[in-house]
Amino acid sequence: MAYPPPPSNIGKQGRAKTPDQKTHPHKIKDEIHIHQTRSRNKLIYLQLIELANGREELRLGYYMIGKKGAMRGRWVWGQYATFLPARDFKRIINMAKRKGWLR
Repeated sequence: MAYPPPPSNIGKQGRAKTPDQKTHPHKIKDEIHIHQTRSRNKLIYLQLIELANGREELRLGYYMIGKKGAMRGRWVWGQYATFLPARDFKRIINMAKRKGWLR
């Protein structure tokens, strides 16, 4: 199966809700992604997020190829915490270091 190209979220605006239902806007400044080892249908993303107060934080997430309905065959953002091999984690962290995200 040929997969679509990896999604790019750079420049996109988003909102996160806290448990007390407060909404906090953010912007995705940059991102890094890799295919998970031994799983071509999963992409691991590390995103550099700019919060509304100007502070920068990192978000680790993933996309998987959808399997149901309208999302079948498309990249879908994962809604749960991701599992990943330690070597993939090291690889994406090293990429972030090269970009100057980690000082």
